[in-house]
Amino acid sequence: MKVFRLNDCDFSEAFGIQMASINAFPDATNVGTAYGTIEAGGVTDFHRHDECELFVILEGTGKIETDGAEIIPIGKGDVIAISPFDKHVLRNTGEQRITFVTAYWRDVVAALGAKSEKTSNVDESAPVFVFSTPPTPNGDLHLGHLSGPYIGADVFARFQRLKGKQAYHITGSDDYQSYVIAKARQMGKTPQEVADHFSKEIAETLRLLDVQIDQYTVTSHAENYEEQLKGFFQRIVDSGGAQRRADNAAFDPDTNAYLYECDISGQCPTCGSACGGNICEECGEPNLAYDMIAPVSAVSGKMPDIRSCERYMLKLNDFAEHILGSLREVKASARLQVLAHSVLGREDFHVPITHIQDWGVSPNDPDLSDQVVWVWPEMSFGFLYGIQAVGGRLQQEWNALKPQDDWKIVHFFGYDNSFYHTILYPALYKAAFPEWKADIEYHVNEFYCLEGSKFSTSRQRAVWGKEVLNQETVDCVRYHMSLTRGEVNRTNFSIDALQSSNTELNEIWQGWLNELGHEVLRRYDGAAPDAGDWGVDHQAFFHTLESHRKHIENYYSSQNFSLNKAADGVRNLVADSIRFTEMNKHLAGTSSASDWNRTTIALQLAAARLLSDVTAPLMPRFADNLRIGLGLSPVTKWPDTIELLPVGNRVTLADQRFFSEMIAQGPFLINKVGTT
Repeated sequence: MKVFRLNDCDFSEAFGIQMASINAFPDATNVGTAYGTIEAGGVTDFHRHDECELFVILEGTGKIETDGAEIIPIGKGDVIAISPFDKHVLRNTGEQRITFVTAYWRDVVAALGAKSEKTSNVDESAPVFVFSTPPTPNGDLHLGHLSGPYIGADVFARFQRLKGKQAYHITGSDDYQSYVIAKARQMGKTPQEVADHFSKEIAETLRLLDVQIDQYTVTSHAENYEEQLKGFFQRIVDSGGAQRRADNAAFDPDTNAYLYECDISGQCPTCGSACGGNICEECGEPNLAYDMIAPVSAVSGKMPDIRSCERYMLKLNDFAEHILGSLREVKASARLQVLAHSVLGREDFHVPITHIQDWGVSPNDPDLSDQVVWVWPEMSFGFLYGIQAVGGRLQQEWNALKPQDDWKIVHFFGYDNSFYHTILYPALYKAAFPEWKADIEYHVNEFYCLEGSKFSTSRQRAVWGKEVLNQETVDCVRYHMSLTRGEVNRTNFSIDALQSSNTELNEIWQGWLNELGHEVLRRYDGAAPDAGDWGVDHQAFFHTLESHRKHIENYYSSQNFSLNKAADGVRNLVADSIRFTEMNKHLAGTSSASDWNRTTIALQLAAARLLSDVTAPLMPRFADNLRIGLGLSPVTKWPDTIELLPVGNRVTLADQRFFSEMIAQGPFLINKVGTT
């Protein structure tokens, strides 16, 4: 027996309060004990952990909060049980110190079975709105664009629909970008002419990639868009979230032109990399244009004049607690959280959200009629406008200016746009709709490089979507981009690697499916056989298929979404199916093993059926064609388990062509039987 004198404990900070380890059972490696105190008015950090935990309150009064939703009064003598991953905070609301002891232990079964508050409280019928960053209509889309938000959002939304969700992919044309003005100057056209032309080109390229868009908002033409954007912006102003403020800005010394974004360049004041005005694509940090190292005007090539300019400004620090707290509770990568801590750690950081420009939508302020709402704050409204537009077609009362708590919002974007999606937009939403409990998660991709350098629309350094995409090539392009896109780190695209993926599909996938079709035709007259005698290898392969189904589902799902992992899982499913075929081919012609062989073929057909299921989000055209070859209707539901092909289904895989052979010609691919 040992008596612990709590007042003699050595304290240190943990979870925002003072705690001391008691170490009551040093030989029990799975159990920990501790003593803690919370001074009057104090509070623990909101946190969650994998252990089971028991609190015993020794003195004091307060409240315990779970996920900000439930508040429970607690006091002396109360015992509080915390399950794994229950988010909780203990708050001292009394006049004396709270003291408590706690015991905690790990229960792996309980931890693996636990669901987060967000997951367990999700309304399965609630709509899911999948946003991909609207592209700038100053050029068409290249593979760097396509490999990022657009294929990511498309696969995600398709999978959500197969899981029974109301999922809608929303994007559009970001017409009022300053880069459109720059392109118009270069082409000798008006910004509207440039935006209209490239918006149509972008929409066509997305169609060629088989990206399903439920709402494509063309901002300069959308009905009532300008009026509602003004209303959204006014809500931000009326709440005090944005104020008119005089601060430094950059101007061209010769023309007096206001300089921001593409009209000014220099070095990032945070990382030192070459960058344009307002954002650094390398580190993701925002700048204020005038504060870059060695800034240069793109108008005159000279160092800009720096002088005071009154604009609407947003003080981001005011929203730091809200933004950082939200990021900890949603799908957001560690890199996004580091960026948020860095940006929100700047003292007194004011971001201009209007700029002097004549292309765009002006705020309701006659004194600033020469300014427009910056396109990035505008985009935060544009997403809500897209929800309203979808709702109007579905006869749903979804209002851009009255967002609903049950909306699930999922952002797909490149890292260079991280500041806008994860920091600026939540601040604007909080200012405009302070009561809205927005449920937002973030899926970010890294740069997809071309021969080691970034794709670039402005520098025409790219492999354009239309150079490689048509009905015959789209599945190969989607498969290859999914395997190789930048998710954790930057990755590199090459035509040789794309051609290698095409060879894999044509020789390995196509070869296996055609040979399976020939076997069914030769031995069963083209009709799917029933399974017969099951051996140990058959049972093992059946379980292997189920493992592949679960693995691929895991990487399509929201919490673990990864096209790299999902595509690799599909590749491994094909490889294991071919391996199983090779293992059993020696008995294929043995008459005494006919019952055994029927099971072998039935399981191969089950593997092909599973392949058609799991490629439906990734390679929808291939999936539909494979279903036809198996005598099945198109996929409408994600499989809950492995299913054998119905006995007697007509199997026409023998001569079915799923992929087109392609060869490299210059910077792109062509079909052997046609051209792109």
